[in-house]
Amino acid sequence: MALRTIRINDDPILRKTCRAVDVIDEKIKLILDDMADTLYHTDNSAALAAPQLGILKRLVVIDIGDGLIELINPIIIESRGVQEVTEGCLSLPDQWGKLKRPSFVKVSAQNRLGETIEIEGEGIMAKCLCHEIDHLDGILFIDKVYEFIEG
Repeated sequence: MALRTIRINDDPILRKTCRAVDVIDEKIKLILDDMADTLYHTDNSAALAAPQLGILKRLVVIDIGDGLIELINPIIIESRGVQEVTEGCLSLPDQWGKLKRPSFVKVSAQNRLGETIEIEGEGIMAKCLCHEIDHLDGILFIDKVYEFIEG
């Protein structure tokens, strides 16, 4: 495993749409390992998407304190409710904002074994899932903010 550099601010890769992962091989597993290693070496972050490391693949890692979740080709298949949240992002240091996210989401994805999995999230997990899947489509949280917060 290795630490990778997090892309920040106006890096154009953060605005690109990621490609689906067609084959889950050792290279993809190594990227997932590096993503987790990088995530665990940041301060106060719960998730990371591949484009934040300059990789245009549909890969996400999340750990909100219950253990690592790896998602390959995640898609939101169900959402409901609304929650007002405050978000920041490793790729946009010192920027915070208030926005609305679904209070519940269900996501379909693959795990590192290629198995199709579904994960449901409420509250912070719903927020993380939405935030990271947005990254895979070149969308940053600041695109959805209705009020910026000085940090």
